[in-house]
This record gives sequence, structure tokens and C-alpha cells, in this order.
Amino acid sequence: MRAGFVVPYATELEFVELARLGERHGWDAVFGWEALFGVEAWVQLGAAAVATERIRLGTLLTPASRHRPWDLASRVGSVDRLSGGRAVMSVGLGALHEGWTAFEPDEGRATRARKLDECLDVYAGLLGGDPTFRYDGEHYGMEASDVMRPPPTPQRPHPPVWVVGAVAPAGRRQRSLERAARWQGLIPAVHGEEGEPRRVEDLADVTARVRDLREGLGLPWEGYDVVAEADSWGAFARLEPPDPRAWEQAGATWWVESWWDVPPGPDGLAEVRRRVEAGPPDGVRPPRPRC
Repeated sequence: MRAGFVVPYATELEFVELARLGERHGWDAVFGWEALFGVEAWVQLGAAAVATERIRLGTLLTPASRHRPWDLASRVGSVDRLSGGRAVMSVGLGALHEGWTAFEPDEGRATRARKLDECLDVYAGLLGGDPTFRYDGEHYGMEASDVMRPPPTPQRPHPPVWVVGAVAPAGRRQRSLERAARWQGLIPAVHGEEGEPRRVEDLADVTARVRDLREGLGLPWEGYDVVAEADSWGAFARLEPPDPRAWEQAGATWWVESWWDVPPGPDGLAEVRRRVEAGPPDGVRPPRPRC
């Protein structure tokens, strides 16, 4: 199981500093996140790409339904080329809050889900490199074009996509799990009741369901990623049991620290820096030699 961390708040240069620090202290990935108005995540990740050598770079997460898919494919492709093949994109429907609805109205969950699927279809088609690719969807359409196409991405056929997946109530189609099964990774939406921890049995259940779906599609399980979103320092995501090894045995391939309870500002940045310098928690993996 590999280890990553999400930077909750940082300027572009601060993010680069934290990415370099993470690389030196044994982390395998650093993640930003997308805001409608704020620091541009893929610019931030591109800057970190040229300042690092090994650490993977991604989002946790990208609300892909609000992107024009060709714009998104261009941004992710640029980061993958700048990094030599270290980009990863996490996608979901997005958490609606006033920082979203102040700029764009909510189109409704069903519409966002359909747009997400179409966006990913176009993303994969464009980065796949076929100049004859065209698309005619409900929300997005494009004609084939070979005009000034960018170079291919180092990761083929495209940088991997991790998808949020949640178990729907009994009797309903498991659409989000089906979506996750089609792509390269799963971020299980494992949420206990208010104040309750996230339980490893729930991650194991979601993972088994997605594995069955992939097998039904004839897709391999080997190389597929499953993310355990954790917080070893605070209370944002309490896991039961807290030992990362139990989550690895349940199917997790990534342990991602999400420190959303750290406040913005100099004091919060200092705390994030301290946590990054401490390295991944015990039980995730043996520490790497420092660069």
C-alpha cells in the first residue's frame, strides 16, 4: 500500500514546497483539489511536476461534470508530460457548497452524473490518440480533429482515473460502482453515522462489489487502485481499526491522508508541513530512503 496526502490550503509556491518535502520524506503522492474560484489545481500540479522527480501528482478530487472535457484532457495531459507520467485524476460528482453555487447553479445530481460519464468518455477518447475520434453525447459533442494535436501522454492510453463509488440502497442500480469499475481506481465513499468512524468492513464490501463488476466487464483486477481516505492526526476521517495494515488486507492499495480540519493561514501551513515531514504513518510501508 502506497501513501499520499492532500494539501488542504496552499498557494502555488507553497504547494510546490510541500510536494518536494513529501518526496524527501517517503510519500508516494501529493494531491490538490479543484475550486471554482481559487488556486488552479492543474497549474499547481504542473509547477510541482517540474520541481519533483518521483512523487505522483493528482487531485482529490475533480468535479469533472463541470468541465469541458477537452479542457480537462489538455490540463491533465500537460501535467502528465511535465511529470514524465506521474499524473492521476480523481473524479466524483463534487460536494455542493456555497463556493460552488455562488458561481454555478446546481444542475441536479442526475445531470451531473450523466455529464461526468460523458466527460470521461471524451477525456479518454482525446488522450487515446486516435485522430478520428468523435463524440455525440447528450451534453458534449465534438468532431474529429487532427489540428495541432498535443504529444501523447507518457501514461497510456491516458493518465489513470480514480472514481468515487458509493453503495446505493438495496434494489437500486449501483451506478457509481459501475462507473468506478470501468476506470482505473476506486475511492470508496465509506461514511459512518455522525461521529462514528469509517469501518474497514465497509471498504471491503465496496471493493468486492467493484471487483465483481470489473470481472463481469472482462477487465483485470491487477493494477487497479483502491483508496483508503484517512486522517492519522485529527478527526476528519476516523478509521476503525486505525491500523493501515487492516485496510490493506481489505483491498486498499493507497492510504491518503486528508487533513481538512487544518485551518488556512500560516499556522495551518506549518502544521501541514510538520505532518509531511513526519512521513507516512506506521504500517503503510517501510520508509523510503530520503532523496
